[in-house]
Amino acid sequence: MIKTFNRSSYSAASLLSALCIALVIAVLMHSDYYYGASMRFSGSKLKYSVPLVQLQRKVLSSYDHVRAVRAPGSSGTSFSENRFRNQSLTRNIGKLSGEEKVERELAVARASIRRAVSSTIGNFRSSTTVHDIVEDDEYVPNGVVYRNPGAFYRSYMEMERRFKVYVYSEGDPPMTHHGPCKDIYSIEGRFIHEIEHGVGRFRTRDAQRAHVYFMPFSVTMMVKYLYKPLSYNLTPLRHFVSDYVRVVSMKYPFWNRTHGADHFMLTCHDWGPHASRGNSFLYNTSIRVLCNANTSEGFNPQKDVSLPEINLYAGKLSPKLLSPPPANASRPHLAFFAGGTHGPIRPSLLHHWKNRDNDLQVYEYLPEHLDYYSLMLQSKFCLCPSGHEVASPRIVEAIYAECVPVILSEHYVLPFSDVLRWEAFSIQVEVSEIPRLKEVLKAVSEEKYRTLKQGLRVVRKHFMLNKPAQRFDVFHMILHSIWLRRINVRLS
Repeated sequence: MIKTFNRSSYSAASLLSALCIALVIAVLMHSDYYYGASMRFSGSKLKYSVPLVQLQRKVLSSYDHVRAVRAPGSSGTSFSENRFRNQSLTRNIGKLSGEEKVERELAVARASIRRAVSSTIGNFRSSTTVHDIVEDDEYVPNGVVYRNPGAFYRSYMEMERRFKVYVYSEGDPPMTHHGPCKDIYSIEGRFIHEIEHGVGRFRTRDAQRAHVYFMPFSVTMMVKYLYKPLSYNLTPLRHFVSDYVRVVSMKYPFWNRTHGADHFMLTCHDWGPHASRGNSFLYNTSIRVLCNANTSEGFNPQKDVSLPEINLYAGKLSPKLLSPPPANASRPHLAFFAGGTHGPIRPSLLHHWKNRDNDLQVYEYLPEHLDYYSLMLQSKFCLCPSGHEVASPRIVEAIYAECVPVILSEHYVLPFSDVLRWEAFSIQVEVSEIPRLKEVLKAVSEEKYRTLKQGLRVVRKHFMLNKPAQRFDVFHMILHSIWLRRINVRLS
């Protein structure tokens, strides 16, 4: 039996099919628009197309819908609508690639941090902000030493909750996966050891889940094994760095998709910036964590991180610095410095103040009967002039000793400046003011001095090098500085 052809039924079916196809196409186009993102960080751009601010608004909107459902007094209608939107968001997130999921997670973190920034008044949290962000009974930042304590705390908590670091396995010790753990460049080895072998939650073995990628080479060890003494030829260091980047960029897709913008290196050696020139993208685009944070030599505080220089004689702190004297203990000396004449600033300091005034204990070479740390503990101010390079371990030693650091430097980006207000616990003196140094320090009122001392007691924990690492210590502050550059959020 042959069926008769029904033209009206066919037309209706065709129309219905066309409408369905059009609806599917519209949904797909909307999905691509909704979940794309033009994610910019450190001067690089990923492949997505929707501006980041639009993505943040959509994520924040969905997040606020969920919060509205939980809020007291929510209507039944609101619950049904929000539940639907939340389920829709969950289904679509499941379709995202690993890279897109990472960026979506960071967008949520940015939104959370920016809410904390906007709810902060001046340098202190409002009462509502405190209630909103306190999630445990441990340390909560507060006070004038922080640019924005509420935003810092929220950012830190988001880092602990989300931040994942992938460490490349390429290379062999001693120039990779190893570094000095004592003396002036100790922070290199201690960071490498903590991120690779510590008990922290930040390292991931799944490269697809990582937010940043760490290249664990040590410039200090390169200098030891590759550099010919007195040659001043740094080419072998640059070649090593170039070869390392070439290996990881050929083996993995992560470097090439961002030109290294989500990668970081870490070194405390003076020649770290020179070694990073081995690859132009590493120098210009990647996050460089450097003790030699000199803006006149290419350090870019928008993408690079200033690393504190910590001198561990024999691999540990002096017991004298572990327990500084009480706040009311006598400090008979106005200021103290002892060190060589290298660099452009120290010769001026020694010329004007060496053996010139008993209030200012200034030495080139400390006499054998005097103890360096004892003099720090007996002085109100500790002079911290730059040497050949801008960083000085005296700054951190002064913080340990609760001796107010006097920064004598040019073009130096101080560590953790994104978070800390250095003017709340240190004095910065222009190099041109060295001849008037005593006058400048004498002009600091007793009230201001006590405030600076209180600030030192607050920030001390952020410069402590613990083994194993502890929350808010220098290891975590370094990671937090990297985290801020990865997510591109200003806390002030």
